[in-house]
Amino acid sequence: MDKETRKKILADLRRRHEARKRADGDIRAARERLSRGNDIKPEFEYELMAIFARNELSASVTIWALAAIFALASMFWAPWTESLLWLSLVIASKVTLLELCRRFVAHARPDEDLKAWRRNFILAELFSGLVWAGFALVGVDAQHQPADQAVFSSHVFIFASLIVLLAVRMTFTSSMMSLLYVGTIPMTLAVSARLLMLEEPFYYALATMAVGVHIYFIFLAKGIQQTTLQMLAFRAQKDILIAELDEERLLSDEARRRAEAGSKAKSRFLATMSHELRTPLNAIMGFSEVMKDEMFGPHAAPIYKEYANDIYDSGSHLLQLINEILDLSRIEAGRYELTEERAHLGDIAQDCQRLLTLRANGKGLHVDLHVAPDLPQVWIDVRAMRQICLNLLSNAIKFTPKGGTVTITVIPTPDGGQTLSVTDTGPGIPEDEIPKVLQAFGQGSLAHETAEGGTGLGLPIVKSLIELHGGTFELASELRKGTVASITLPSQRVLASVAPLQPLGAERHRQATPPPSPRQPRLRITPKPAPPPSRPPRVA
Repeated sequence: MDKETRKKILADLRRRHEARKRADGDIRAARERLSRGNDIKPEFEYELMAIFARNELSASVTIWALAAIFALASMFWAPWTESLLWLSLVIASKVTLLELCRRFVAHARPDEDLKAWRRNFILAELFSGLVWAGFALVGVDAQHQPADQAVFSSHVFIFASLIVLLAVRMTFTSSMMSLLYVGTIPMTLAVSARLLMLEEPFYYALATMAVGVHIYFIFLAKGIQQTTLQMLAFRAQKDILIAELDEERLLSDEARRRAEAGSKAKSRFLATMSHELRTPLNAIMGFSEVMKDEMFGPHAAPIYKEYANDIYDSGSHLLQLINEILDLSRIEAGRYELTEERAHLGDIAQDCQRLLTLRANGKGLHVDLHVAPDLPQVWIDVRAMRQICLNLLSNAIKFTPKGGTVTITVIPTPDGGQTLSVTDTGPGIPEDEIPKVLQAFGQGSLAHETAEGGTGLGLPIVKSLIELHGGTFELASELRKGTVASITLPSQRVLASVAPLQPLGAERHRQATPPPSPRQPRLRITPKPAPPPSRPPRVA
């Protein structure tokens, strides 16, 4: 079975699983809806009741003031005793409803059964609706008297009071439609009946309009209820999302704490192990070097010199491995500090070529170096950049077969940066293995097939070190054609040479002073001596 077929089968199974989950959710929701008798979710029913109770408590004075205005107005066409009796019943029904709302706000909980509260609210609202319907019966005996302007005005006022009551109750009870029905239908029926009892076309029209207005307000109330439900659903989703975010934050904090503890433990372990390994390793490498160089005389058996050479090479390899692991751990922990200075990228590439020339010649490889002329200096960590170049060049020499060519190129980029690339004529890397070789300890299939393996840390160290410089690392390869590994330094790292402000030999201070004129002989003027003072003549 190929990958595409396996993917299709998994996608089909995933779709079936999602469809089964949706079907189970729909069945569960239908069962809950049938058990409740309505479409409102249990977690929203308490919120809707709380909205109704808070609305009633906040507008208690307004309803009483409205009832008082209706009672005073009805005294124009009805006895004042009937008006006061109706006002007393309104106050009693309102007090009952407000007391029930206070108890609900004070004692009701979202997790308890709300059927009893719903029943009590319906009964209290029904009582209030019947009392408000009694307003249509106030002064009903006046309609048997001869029609006059007062009778006409009274019925128009009763019709207007119905519209006002419908608007007020729709605003307060839209969260619970059952309360709207029991609180407004009696009033509408009473007003319509009183208007129909007059047996005149105008009042028939008013009665029909009363029923139509009631139906219109019911539709408006349903729209307000749907908006309220959506608001509650959005708020519930927001609360769930906030809770999930808090939980994820706690989990991430715990994971970060564990990661920091693990990082500290790893750093302590690496520091301890590096000391414990380097101390005996220095002794092994030192004594093996003395033995392979035969500093105290030749060996009795020549094979001992080869053994000492193998011991020294193995120790060097182990020391390099320890250094690479420590460098990578410092980079990952963010404790690798760059010691930056001015340097020529071409000089570093030339030094690395010289260091690995003997190794390349031993494999029969030719290493070329191409450096663009007049490259400016760059601001880099020379040790880190040398390690980058050595790692790239070592990988190219390692995997290039005998007789191949490795080319080092240092050129400027179009945006003002500089690029160092190492190109080889090796077998290349498969495209799907490139992400793998860029990971720590990751090795491609070619590394397992060749005799020269590796630790898989060279390229990850290169990538991390060049990123510390703000640069990028790119690895492009094609099978049976070779590999190109390139690192690019940004233009901020390039130290552009500044042209002199004044050309050499043409400085301003030289131009301001005129050149000296050729020296001419000076005339020396000798002053004549003053004549001696004349003597006055003697007088005899």
